[in-house]
Amino acid sequence: MDLSTTYLGFALPHPLIPGACPLADEIDGVRRLEDAGAPLIVLRSLFEEQLVHDQLAAHAGIDAHENAFAEALSYFPPTEGFRFGPDSYLEHLARVKRSVSVPIVASLNGTTPGGWVEYARLLETAGADALELNLFLVPTDPEESAYDIENRLLDLIRSVRAHVKMPLAVKVSPFYTSLPHFARRVEAEGADALVVFNRFYEPDIDVSNQQVLRTLTLSSSSELLPRLHALAILSGRTRLSLGVTGGVHTGLDALKAVMCGADGVQMVSALLKEGPKQLLTARAELEWVLEENEYDSLAQVKGSMSLTRCPDPKAYERINYMHILQNWRG
Repeated sequence: MDLSTTYLGFALPHPLIPGACPLADEIDGVRRLEDAGAPLIVLRSLFEEQLVHDQLAAHAGIDAHENAFAEALSYFPPTEGFRFGPDSYLEHLARVKRSVSVPIVASLNGTTPGGWVEYARLLETAGADALELNLFLVPTDPEESAYDIENRLLDLIRSVRAHVKMPLAVKVSPFYTSLPHFARRVEAEGADALVVFNRFYEPDIDVSNQQVLRTLTLSSSSELLPRLHALAILSGRTRLSLGVTGGVHTGLDALKAVMCGADGVQMVSALLKEGPKQLLTARAELEWVLEENEYDSLAQVKGSMSLTRCPDPKAYERINYMHILQNWRG
């Protein structure tokens, strides 16, 4: 069975990609992912806040005053809370490149243009084959419009693109009024791929102690549905390579994503739950489902269920919403 695909310009034997997660924090983990058939590996993100903190070269001064006012803790989070600092991230990337033969995608997480984006060039020099820019933003300022936010993020993409020649993927959230329009603008800024969607980690509330709780719940296959919708709308309407992350646990999940237009399918929660071997399991299931439906290759089904190609395009539009509500019975 031919499962080959092209993602971010890389010819891959199959679309199942380990997304950014702790499994690639150690060389042994990276090797295990490669041994399980990973065709490409995404490292976890380095954050804008870490790089700004490092560039200030004033850790001692900042630490001495970090409790002087509340905002200090949010603007300059303690650096010991991160797995890698800027220097150690570069060292880890170089070690990973020496240890495995598959393409390695570095990751930056930020929301504002600035001097920190020069670090992208250092990642390229250290051996990164591509870069994933994670635009994880939580709007909290009522004075900043959606238009302002989008322009700020596009300025960031433009700035990163100006610093590197390697392929650039942009990972976005689902919270855009018009994702197809934003995708078109991302493409115009020189990005090579769009990844839908980063997961929004919602805080919980401890009522008794009146505290905001930081929670992390691993995904389930049900979270794939809004991503399928987005892929189906984007497929065939942009030159961007399309990636998906969030909710892919099985080969069947992966096949659905490809049918909606995905070129690359990132797995994270499934690998954290089951280990790298889940890549082998998902690949075997993907082959089996294709064979059961009498396909010879993954390319035959790529984008077949997108908005522009599926038998019933209205299923992705407003008419489907009305139909579901009018016909539901308890």
